[in-house]
Amino acid sequence: MSHRPLALAPAGSKPTISDEGSNNSSHLSPYNGIKIMPYTCQSCIKRKVKCDRVIPTCSSCNKGNASCIYREPTPRTRKRKRRPSENVNDRLVHYEKILQDNGLLSTEVESSRRSVQETTSHRDSTHADPTKAGKLISGEGKSRYVGSSLWLNSGETSMREISEDEENCQSAPTDTRPFSPDPISGALLGVSQELVHYYPTHQDAMKLWGAYINNVEPLCKVLHIPTTGRMIEAVSRQPNAASKAQECLLFSIYHFAVFSMTEEDCVYNFRQPRSTLLVRYQFALRQSLVNASWLKTTEMPVMQAYVLFLIAMRTQTDPHTFWIWTGVAIRIAQRMGLHRDGEALGLSAFEVQMRRRLFWQILPLDGYAGQVSGTGISVAPDSWDTKQPLNINDDQIYPGMSHQPEEQKGASEMIFCLTKTELSNFYTRTGVQKKKVGATIQFRDSAEIERLIDEVESTIESRYLRYCDIVNPLHVLTMGLVRSAANAVRLRNRMNTGDHERRELCTLAQKIIDTDNALYRNPNTKQFQWHHKAFFLWDALICILTSLGKTGFFSHAELDITWQKVSDVYANHPEILEAKHVHLVAVSKATLEAWSLNPPSESTSQPGFITALQSQRRRKARQKVENIAAQEDMPSLDMPLGVFDGMERNLDYDFNLDGVDWMIWEQL
Repeated sequence: MSHRPLALAPAGSKPTISDEGSNNSSHLSPYNGIKIMPYTCQSCIKRKVKCDRVIPTCSSCNKGNASCIYREPTPRTRKRKRRPSENVNDRLVHYEKILQDNGLLSTEVESSRRSVQETTSHRDSTHADPTKAGKLISGEGKSRYVGSSLWLNSGETSMREISEDEENCQSAPTDTRPFSPDPISGALLGVSQELVHYYPTHQDAMKLWGAYINNVEPLCKVLHIPTTGRMIEAVSRQPNAASKAQECLLFSIYHFAVFSMTEEDCVYNFRQPRSTLLVRYQFALRQSLVNASWLKTTEMPVMQAYVLFLIAMRTQTDPHTFWIWTGVAIRIAQRMGLHRDGEALGLSAFEVQMRRRLFWQILPLDGYAGQVSGTGISVAPDSWDTKQPLNINDDQIYPGMSHQPEEQKGASEMIFCLTKTELSNFYTRTGVQKKKVGATIQFRDSAEIERLIDEVESTIESRYLRYCDIVNPLHVLTMGLVRSAANAVRLRNRMNTGDHERRELCTLAQKIIDTDNALYRNPNTKQFQWHHKAFFLWDALICILTSLGKTGFFSHAELDITWQKVSDVYANHPEILEAKHVHLVAVSKATLEAWSLNPPSESTSQPGFITALQSQRRRKARQKVENIAAQEDMPSLDMPLGVFDGMERNLDYDFNLDGVDWMIWEQL
């Protein structure tokens, strides 16, 4: 059957395409110079086949010897695609201009509209004020409430930007099994599974217990070491004798121990890669929580296991999932009454101390989750009255004791956790207040915050830091992180845009970065490096990077030194390159922008972290083009990487760093 030639377009319509030169609206392909029409030819539309839109004849028409005629769709039938950057105000201005051109809009209406727009713009520009409410970012059928100034200051200003960066982030941890159940999903499904084959040998169990005591326990203190040690000694010999609650606690210890160890330590001690051991014990831990019906639990070992799971996983999962997980922890804690002090409830002295220790680990976890997910504080300051744990060692308490132990004066095993509780208390109570109407949580004003920071730092210094021994790794870590925490809050409290003040801010930010780099260089604190990963200071690094992007801000010598410090941060924090959090994506973008605008003055070769970031940018740009090509029904062609050079250079990193952000307290 022969193909009937299609009629040419009528005289009143756009001219059809018969050769390359007659088309002014065709697009030049960036791949090989082929000209491509932005719409399908009439023959392919009629036959309902795919058209590659090549000029002058598409491949389908060429194959079928059909007449290839291109006719631009009329405005009535063509679906308008909105540009990604187009917002409501842009469209409003466009439509008002059309009405004005046709005499259908008075100047009074236009003046009123401009007044409203300016008011709205001013309101949006003050979103970083800590006393203001959060911001609702919406678009593309989605909405997100952001109540954290960390998110508001990270440069994510639209729903599209947030969605794209979250999709690009690797939200799932790389060392978990594809079939490892989310504990909440597993609990809802009610799927139980035997775990006896996941237990380590007695010898390996004792090695894991030793690693936990050395690397994890000094920074967490949710367990009573003598009591837990006896339980592990017995159950590791007879796994079948473990109760469901004990099983949860055991696997949380094993998992956290492996998490705190290096690859070399795992291979040397257990003859297996660290990733393999993490997969094994994380799966067993999650499944043991499901087996123990942890959503309905009131048992301390199960809750202790879940909190240890959260502490380890806070940097290993996406912020929004983690926020849900910590919300569950808060609810379980409230059901168990952990938010009420055990002494007032008439509990034994041992129970009082263990409940206080556990609650004061949950509180900062919830704050951390609220900050990184953008939701802000979720636990009201007046909703709990649990006192801080006592400054004592584990050998001063035991089950069945009848009276409270005498508190030590000086440094005890609790020194790190007690400095953490002082800071957490500042974050959850001292540094915030509640509005009278609606009981909305807000931060105090800048001057009062500055005074309170000094008071808290002085209290920690007199109670704990003055007793620190510089040869004790735990004490070194405590001193470094507490002082970094105080500087970080001052940094956030003093943020503004003046160059003179910015130099002072950079001095504070560099002190914070210097402390972080020094802790990584110190071989005595190596066992605590798992904690350094969680103590990543976005504020300090963003402050330095935005200053590096200002030409002439640093002298040549300062420029080279500062870039070296940034290089050290990337070497110590490879997770930035993994970009699992949106905040790390913002750091990566700011780094590339600063490097393109103001690289080191004597740079002989490009550092590896810049090369890696540029490679990531090209891959993302390639993916965006391929996605657009797929949506536009364009032919899939191989694209050289050079096509994407400079595609993402037009970035705005004038971050608004005003206001107070208490991220640092939770990170500690």
